[in-house]
Amino acid sequence: MSASPNPSDPPRGAPPRALTRLPLVGPLFASLRQEDPADNPFALAALERHKKQGMALALRARFIAMVIIAATLPFINAQWSVIWYEFLVLGFIGIGLLQQRVARVGQSRAEILLIWADVILMTITLLVPNPLGDEARPLAMQFRAGGFVFFFILLAFATLAYSWRTVWGLGVMASGAWLAGYAYIEFFGYEDPALGDAANSVFTSLGGEVFWVDPNSAMGFVRVQEVVAFLIVAAVLATTVRRFSRLVLGHAAVERERANLARYFSPNVVDQLSHSDEPLKEVRTQNVAVLFVDIVGFTAYAANRPSAEVIETLRAFHGRMEREVFAHGGTLDKYLGDGLMATFGTPFAGDHDATNALTCARAMMVSVEEWNRKREAAGEPPLRASFGLHFGPAVLGDIGANRLEFAVIGNTVNVASRVEALTRSLDADLVATAELKAQVEKEDPDCARLTGDMAVRSGQSIRGLDRQMDVWTLRGERTLH
Repeated sequence: MSASPNPSDPPRGAPPRALTRLPLVGPLFASLRQEDPADNPFALAALERHKKQGMALALRARFIAMVIIAATLPFINAQWSVIWYEFLVLGFIGIGLLQQRVARVGQSRAEILLIWADVILMTITLLVPNPLGDEARPLAMQFRAGGFVFFFILLAFATLAYSWRTVWGLGVMASGAWLAGYAYIEFFGYEDPALGDAANSVFTSLGGEVFWVDPNSAMGFVRVQEVVAFLIVAAVLATTVRRFSRLVLGHAAVERERANLARYFSPNVVDQLSHSDEPLKEVRTQNVAVLFVDIVGFTAYAANRPSAEVIETLRAFHGRMEREVFAHGGTLDKYLGDGLMATFGTPFAGDHDATNALTCARAMMVSVEEWNRKREAAGEPPLRASFGLHFGPAVLGDIGANRLEFAVIGNTVNVASRVEALTRSLDADLVATAELKAQVEKEDPDCARLTGDMAVRSGQSIRGLDRQMDVWTLRGERTLH
């Protein structure tokens, strides 16, 4: 049984409290401890892309760096024993290939093991004597080659592909491995007393500073300075990676917001909204075309069917209608159970709003007919949809306090809804008001393809209006009566 965490304990993976209490370091790690808000699919997808691209870039950088190192080694050490280090270079390239293969977002034991492999191999490269060489010298002299700077190369690779936690973890791993190597050499490493005495005799004038040239001295205080500097750089790079990750997640949040907008507005409207500052807050009145769609007799259809089948039918219907709304530049205002309301000319008026609305309604009728043919082929009963359109002034703007909703309200909306209800009494599939037809003719003088087969029905009474209206009707391919 694991112990319950103490609320006062530092978060998992956080540095020791003694370190976080240091000036400047504490605020730094306080910012690092914040969790990544990767709790939505857009953020996860962004992190996946970032990780994949980062690993590819890190592998490329590693390969180039190792090739450069391999090419310069023979000039630094022009002996056959340099082959040992060439093989180690191949080892680093192999580890990089494996890291790319197992890379994924989130915690990965395989990745951690390979990072440890990097650190251990680097430590071996820098501190273990070349087995192919014939030189016998104190192990402490391994530190005098300045090899610790090569750990910074590993740290640089990590910033390209890993999270800030891993960058910081690599810093701790490398520092621990370096200090462990120092401790081993200090207490168990080979020493050459005669060489040390010779150095002391030559440099006796240095007095207490003779340890600078003592071949048996690992110079512990220099090693500590190296580790401290390395940890500071690791912390700064981890902070930089954290900031970049926030930018990636911020971009993902923008993509999510854009996708949410795309659920309601057509793509061209989303483009306009995404490049404007709060364009919907101003309440205004403008002419819009309103379309209501409904499935006739859906209540009776759903009465004796499983709920899963009913929902699946609604999803299929709404999906088809939604595609047509967006394909014709409309805005999906809301779903209304087995129907929906769409507007054209919102949030910005266009030159062909009424034409787009009528074209969309006719395309919807064709889509329903295709859907019914598929349903009949599958042994399912066909469904009938009804469409009502009106054009006129409406009030547009955000409503609500904390949770805002873009709303289109007014008498035009009410008339469009009641015109859709006329389809039952007029035995029509589509009913459009004379105002919408007149606007279509104004927008497109050559509109016979849209209105030529529509029939006028004069003197219709509309509930809520104190006058009668002329409407135009259209019947589609009837598959259900």
